[in-house]
Amino acid sequence: MKKVDLLLLLSVLFLTVFGLFMIYDISSFVAFRDFGDRYHYIKEQIAWAGLGLIGLTFFSFFDYRKLFLLAFPILITSIFFLILVFIPKIGVYTLGAHRWVNLRFFLLQPAEFVKFALAIYLSAWFSQKEKRRLPAFFLLMGFVLFLVLIEPDMGTAFIILFEGLVVYFLSGGNVTNLFLSLPVIGALGYLLIKIEPYRAKRLATFFNYNQSILRSSYHVRQILISLGSGGIFGVGLGNSLQKYAYLPENTTDSIFAIIAEELGFIGATVIIIIFMVVIWRGFVIASRARDKFGRILSGAIISFLGIQAITNLAAQTVLFPLTGIPLPFISYGGSSLVIDLCSIGILLNISRQGGHS
Repeated sequence: MKKVDLLLLLSVLFLTVFGLFMIYDISSFVAFRDFGDRYHYIKEQIAWAGLGLIGLTFFSFFDYRKLFLLAFPILITSIFFLILVFIPKIGVYTLGAHRWVNLRFFLLQPAEFVKFALAIYLSAWFSQKEKRRLPAFFLLMGFVLFLVLIEPDMGTAFIILFEGLVVYFLSGGNVTNLFLSLPVIGALGYLLIKIEPYRAKRLATFFNYNQSILRSSYHVRQILISLGSGGIFGVGLGNSLQKYAYLPENTTDSIFAIIAEELGFIGATVIIIIFMVVIWRGFVIASRARDKFGRILSGAIISFLGIQAITNLAAQTVLFPLTGIPLPFISYGGSSLVIDLCSIGILLNISRQGGHS
């Protein structure tokens, strides 16, 4: 048995601790204004980080092959919670979306759990050659994506779709079928954007962010102000002006823009490089896994983590239209942080049981 993949572990721990520091830095003003407690957000995030690190530790020692037998119950549980978001008094409707389930002690975002559950279930399913049936695969993916889209949460649906396609490809699926499905997926995606006014505005803003600041371009302009203010070396830790409620979602989706403002181009580049290291190590682990289930599971996990990071970073540098995708390990949000850290724990376990470095 190999030793733990230290480079992956240290990179993830750095991103998590750095995220805690930035959340406190960014949220203290808003937390004091809204709750009278400057530590409101950071206390919650530290608790979630602690729970996530416990999960990381557990899964790094829990034999990943046992997840094969648990795959179906995990999937059914995730879909059950995904349906619960629409049940009155259980699901939480806020900011125009049904995305959370009230479990009394905390709010759960089932869409985050679904990414984790699908990684396990699809890996178990596609590691068995006789069970690789394309229609059944698209039926399952279509059902899950439908539930996520009607929340609505198109950003997470995109991550789930990408994850599913990567699993299909890694399992040895017919590449021709994969490419033939892309135009259909693209057309459906464009239709879903156009039928929702706020999505259509985001797309229009992406192609023309110089329109009126009073319209949907406001968020993009504030991002560009943050990036431009940072310059090469940044304005210094704690010295951001955009964090004072100018930049929307500055502790979640837009946290990277504040990082770029305070640490500049150099600091932002370092963070991007660390994410690249995490993605690289994930695919190295997948290539050296001892069995097909481990290989596909590694690829599934690093695909949803990687595409989530890339999508967020691209949106925050105005290379993609704005999405509601958090930055893994750094953005505020308990469900995402716990699931991401547990997923890294599985990767570490697969690495420890894999081939030699």
